Amino acid sequence: MSAIVIIPTYNERENIEAIIRAVFSQAEPFHVLVVDDGSPDGTAQIVQDLQHTKLFGDRLHLLERRGKLGLGTAYIAGFRWGLKRGYNYFFEMDADFSHNPADLVRLLDKCRVEGADVAVGSRYCRGGKLENWPWDRIFLSRGASLYTSLILWMPVSDPTAGFICYRRAVLDTIDLGKIRFIGYAFQIEMKFAARSLGFSVKEVPITFKDREKGQSKMSLHIIREAMLGVLQMRWRGFFASYRKGATQM
Repeated sequence: MSAIVIIPTYNERENIEAIIRAVFSQAEPFHVLVVDDGSPDGTAQIVQDLQHTKLFGDRLHLLERRGKLGLGTAYIAGFRWGLKRGYNYFFEMDADFSHNPADLVRLLDKCRVEGADVAVGSRYCRGGKLENWPWDRIFLSRGASLYTSLILWMPVSDPTAGFICYRRAVLDTIDLGKIRFIGYAFQIEMKFAARSLGFSVKEVPITFKDREKGQSKMSLHIIREAMLGVLQMRWRGFFASYRKGATQM
C-alpha cells in the first residue's frame, strides 16, 4: 500500500510544518506532496528546510508552481505527479487543520477495507459536524450542497467537501484534462465524474473546524463558479463522458 496526501498551499507558513508533522504522526506510512503556488510568505522554503533535515526520509515532497493557479489545477498536478510514481491511494487535504489528520486512516479504510472507490470526509452525513462556523456560512454551504445534489442527481450529502481519498483506478480512468473547474466546483466535478463512470462514492463523518491561523481562500468568484458550474456539468453530462479516450467534452 502506498498513499500520498496532497496539500495545496498559498501563504500557509503558519500551518504547513505543523500539518506535515501531524500527517507523519499517524500510524499509516503516508507520504505528503505539498503543491505550492509561489507563496510569497515562504511556505515552500519551510517545506524545503524540512526535506533537508531528513526527518521524514523520502516521504515528504514538494511541487512548486509559478503563481496562484487555483485549487483544482493544484490537485490535478498532484494527481499526475503521484500517478507517475505508482501511488495506490490519493488524498486531498487542506493545510489549515480544518481537516483532522487523524481522519486520514478512516478515509483510507473506507476504500481499502470497505471497498469504496472514493471516500469523502463529510460534514453533513449522519455523525458529521461543523465547529466555529458562522450561521450565514453554514446556510450557504448547506444550500449549495442541496442545490448540487438536486441538479446532478448525486446522492452525496457534502458534494463540495475537500477531504477525500481516491483509489488509483478512479484517477486512472478519469481524463483529468476534462476537469474544467478550479474552486469548489472542482470538488463537485471530481465526484460527479467518478459517479458518472460507475465508481462508488461513500461518506465518512468528520468534524470540520474553521481555520485558526492564516487567511481563508474563499471568494465570491469561487461561489459563483460553483453555482454556474453545476448547471454546466449537468448539461455536458448528457452528451459526453469523463472517461479517457471518450468524446471530448
